[in-house]
Amino acid sequence: MSLARLGQSLVRRLHRPLHLPPPPPPDHYATVSRPFAPIHANTCVRGFASLTYNYNGGGVISGKFGGPSHVHAAQVLELVVLLNHARPMSSGAGAAPKPPSLSEGVSFGGYKVALKADMPSPGFVFEPYRVPEPIPLWKRLFTPSGWSRTKEDAILQFMNAFTVSRLRKKIGYNKKQFQEQAFNIYKEVNKLIARGDIPSLQKALTDDMHFTVKNEIRKRQSKWKSVHWELVEPSVSIRTLRARMISLDKNDLNKAYVQLTLEFITKQKFEAYNSKREVVSGDKSKEVLVKDIWVFERSLFHPGAYWRVCARITL
Repeated sequence: MSLARLGQSLVRRLHRPLHLPPPPPPDHYATVSRPFAPIHANTCVRGFASLTYNYNGGGVISGKFGGPSHVHAAQVLELVVLLNHARPMSSGAGAAPKPPSLSEGVSFGGYKVALKADMPSPGFVFEPYRVPEPIPLWKRLFTPSGWSRTKEDAILQFMNAFTVSRLRKKIGYNKKQFQEQAFNIYKEVNKLIARGDIPSLQKALTDDMHFTVKNEIRKRQSKWKSVHWELVEPSVSIRTLRARMISLDKNDLNKAYVQLTLEFITKQKFEAYNSKREVVSGDKSKEVLVKDIWVFERSLFHPGAYWRVCARITL
């Protein structure tokens, strides 16, 4: 496959207009992914804080929005041309990269939260992560569908690399430090959900996500009086699955949002109680293997921006 054909394909893909799905029914955000049920050790399940999101044909998570959006996907090919004229970033010896900062502010779950509020979230996840379908090597190398799949994979990896390069240049992104920071947010958000602390959750969630979690907590409280949730540390694994940039202005790289999709595999303990403090679900003496995929978001153009949870993806 020639570079020219690959470049033309990138241009066509990145210049497609981004359309958002129609608005969901009013009670969409009150929906819970599934009722809590007794869980058993050595079973991989989704976390108890999991929420429901519906995919449409375009791969965008449904939410409280509708109609065409003024937000456009980052025009990656055009940005690469600009980067070629910019000073290249050094990955060798020198000053250590500055860890992603949550800005100066109040303490929240072991990290800092900015006192100045972040800009409103775009309200959707750009290209939600999906598990890639396995493809045999012979098919990838010798069939038209395999060549097309290779081209698509190359585009996805290119967009990941471009977003990470922008993060490094703008905020001094470091993968290991960010994953530790995201894990602290993951742990603290789950604790607050278990306690039903709706006001404190607002610091770590986008507005739409906070509205969703608030309804989920209220629905849970109508069934159970209280819950016990515990995270067994350290985590089993943390992986960064996808990195995407949503550009508000293709002529200004700083006017953009970045979304990083992380997979958490952890061991957790859960138990639910009724008003008489009797156990009605779960068993806190057993460890359960849990897999969660969360999307973290922050703006690049706001000086007081910090990472927040904007969605949870259900595969």
